Amino acid sequence: MSEAGAFSLDQLMELAGLACAQTVARTYPSSRYKRVLVIIGPGNQYNVSKGSDMPFLAQLHREVMDLWLRGICPGNKDIYQRLLKQCQNLHIRTLKSPEEFHTHYRTSTDVILDTIFGFSFHPPVRSPFDAVLCTIANPPEGRSERVPIVSIDIPSGWSVEDGAQKLQDEQGGDVPTFEPEVLLSLTCPKVGVKDFKGRHFLGGRFIPE
Repeated sequence: MSEAGAFSLDQLMELAGLACAQTVARTYPSSRYKRVLVIIGPGNQYNVSKGSDMPFLAQLHREVMDLWLRGICPGNKDIYQRLLKQCQNLHIRTLKSPEEFHTHYRTSTDVILDTIFGFSFHPPVRSPFDAVLCTIANPPEGRSERVPIVSIDIPSGWSVEDGAQKLQDEQGGDVPTFEPEVLLSLTCPKVGVKDFKGRHFLGGRFIPE
């Protein structure tokens, strides 16, 4: 975004969102994985996912649902409000409570786009994020396998420098972590994912080849 780079915020968000949608489309075909649940966390993760990847996913004929967790709301800047309106125009449904999320996860989710925590995350895991991590780290009731996860930049709960780590909630209880099936690194891979074993994509196209 400097004078040397010359990108605007709108461009960066569009490129990030396009990379997210392309990664889901390439790894989980809509013929089998129609229903995408985008789980949104605080900070910039909210603005990246709400503002950009969901419209692209919807235009790829996916059934897109997103989860607004308590205390998360769109920014007041004009760009965020316009992108929110675009999502509404595409009839993207919002799950506004952990209870709705748990029900939807069990019955109506084919693949998860993980944008809960970014590279600025530091434990402990506060509520309601602890319950969400516990849910997606395990198979839904009646299924033998966990719903596949695509993470952006860093799997939620991992350290950006040290990778997977032991997590606790605010009361000292253990919170499980997970290794996603797919990881999308924007601009460049982060040090903490050097041992990641799944499919790993580089996206964003912010820097010259």
